[in-house]
Amino acid sequence: MQIPSEENVQSAIQMRRMPFEYTDDIEPHWRPDQPEWSHMVNGASLTMPFLEPFLNVNMNEALPNISDPQILADAVAFIGQESQHYRQHRKYNSLLKRKGYPELVDVEGAMDASFKRLAGKSLAFRLAYTAGFETLTLGATEWVVTNRMEMFKNSDLRIASLLLWHLVEETEHKTVAFDVYQDICGSYWQRIYGLLYASYHMVFWTRQGYIAMLKKDGLWRDLKSRRRLWRRSLAATAAFGKHILHGLMPTHDPRQINDPKWVIDWMARYEAGGSGVPLLNQQTLSNIEI
Repeated sequence: MQIPSEENVQSAIQMRRMPFEYTDDIEPHWRPDQPEWSHMVNGASLTMPFLEPFLNVNMNEALPNISDPQILADAVAFIGQESQHYRQHRKYNSLLKRKGYPELVDVEGAMDASFKRLAGKSLAFRLAYTAGFETLTLGATEWVVTNRMEMFKNSDLRIASLLLWHLVEETEHKTVAFDVYQDICGSYWQRIYGLLYASYHMVFWTRQGYIAMLKKDGLWRDLKSRRRLWRRSLAATAAFGKHILHGLMPTHDPRQINDPKWVIDWMARYEAGGSGVPLLNQQTLSNIEI
């Protein structure tokens, strides 16, 4: 990895090491009254140890070609954050398999093969995919942060803490993949292809994970369960669709998207060493006062 020297500009993006523990008292149905929502999040988590190393390989290959020293510094910081993300999700996913879903090993094997196939594509495509996925995270952050009180009501806040920390840091590095792509490639049409491909690819593999878990629970063919899943999926589609449409615009720049206040407050409280972050409690889940 090419590291910016001291005379070069430094990144404001932080690499935070989280104190999360995945003990056996955490249940895969971390929101007991909504197993479908629990498994939607679990399915997304399942993708991270395959997706984020793939993103990091792409960024590492891009480093020698980056001309702007600020973008270079931010790209190195991006790699550091994503490395922390997938390591945490890998630990959580191990718990899921240990707590009743060993068949997820087969889903992981198929995911691994899919990302290995993508690794053989051109760097330009892979950087477009990376920028496309980061566009999706803007939708995920807005949706989850805005609705966090409903989404994590009566849930295990350790899982809320994991997910929201991840989304905070996705917001913090939201411009990096776009900037790297523009600096090295810049083709509008390839960026659009990467966005649409990444959107389909990630939804597909997230669904494979949660479908496998819902089938194991005997809920996949349950009409009430399917209705709850459809309602949540439609809300997710609307949230992601808004940002995909924004990403399709020739003038798209993630800097145009305002960061949620709760995300800004989370980072400030973490920096100040305040309690309730990164491990959330009911008060900090609701409102983080600095």
